[in-house]
Amino acid sequence: MPAMSTPPRLAVIHTGGTIASRPSPDGRGLTPQQPPSLPGLGGVQVTDAQPFNLPSPHVTPAHMGQLAALIRDLAPAHDGVVVTHGTDTLEETAFALHLLLDVPIPVVLTGSMRHAEEVSWDGPANLLDAAHVALHASSRGRGPLVVIGGDIFDARTVTKIHTTAVDAFGGYPGPIGRIDRDGTRARVHYFAMPEPRATYHPAHLTSRVDILYAYAGWTGEGYAGAAAQADGLVIAALGTGNLPAELLPLIQATEKPVVIATRTHAGPVLPVYGYAGGGATLVAAGAIPASFLNAHKARLLLLILLGQGLSREQIAAVFDRDEF
Repeated sequence: MPAMSTPPRLAVIHTGGTIASRPSPDGRGLTPQQPPSLPGLGGVQVTDAQPFNLPSPHVTPAHMGQLAALIRDLAPAHDGVVVTHGTDTLEETAFALHLLLDVPIPVVLTGSMRHAEEVSWDGPANLLDAAHVALHASSRGRGPLVVIGGDIFDARTVTKIHTTAVDAFGGYPGPIGRIDRDGTRARVHYFAMPEPRATYHPAHLTSRVDILYAYAGWTGEGYAGAAAQADGLVIAALGTGNLPAELLPLIQATEKPVVIATRTHAGPVLPVYGYAGGGATLVAAGAIPASFLNAHKARLLLLILLGQGLSREQIAAVFDRDEF
């Protein structure tokens, strides 16, 4: 008699968001209430967990650290992990887990843009897709992934690009894979090879990192207060990482790490321009280019590196070598 094979083991962690939301009886609008059950996935042992039940604007780095610790605990007894999450900050939690987790099994985040009482509720389909991806052999070694609308995204580049559309996620250069279901069969295809990545073990996630947003005519309003109160700053700068001339002396006088991202939707920060406030002058003044990370992901990386006790020079080296 052939040996009985062990059924796949999947952990599903629910955290709230639209995928768990319904209209409140008191008329306050949608609130996270009841997470969906995993539909149509036979022969799989499923373990459910719910460490918190929050709309994603209430999720903090402390919650992200809590999720990372829970996934580490669950990983030895499971073949994959799915995390359901609200879409507003899903990309931030995905990137934080990308930086914090070094587990051998796939971790996949998903959510929904429609709630459970809408006829077009996308939650169950996204949850099922995420489960298939989390249990697929080709998903191993890629770090945390995001699965929405059949597309598979890398945590480093995925971003929410629309406030209401079902296909609300994108990010240059786009998905790294696709899942399509043919009846009960799921077909998972990847278009990119796994890449090396670094993970970190911060002692805390309590540093304060503020984001400032550049605009035409900005003369540094808000900068002095943020620089005094925060442990580090991220500036969503213009173009390839340029600022008005008035910001140059402010950055020169700041001893804390100042990371320059771009408010543009895609592309790297490059120290090209030599005029006052141009990227080359900002780097010469001590600013740190964010590489291809957007401002809110650069903030998370800086927060984690500060929590690990790295100096400004060590932080600059991490960003420069794309060690994420």
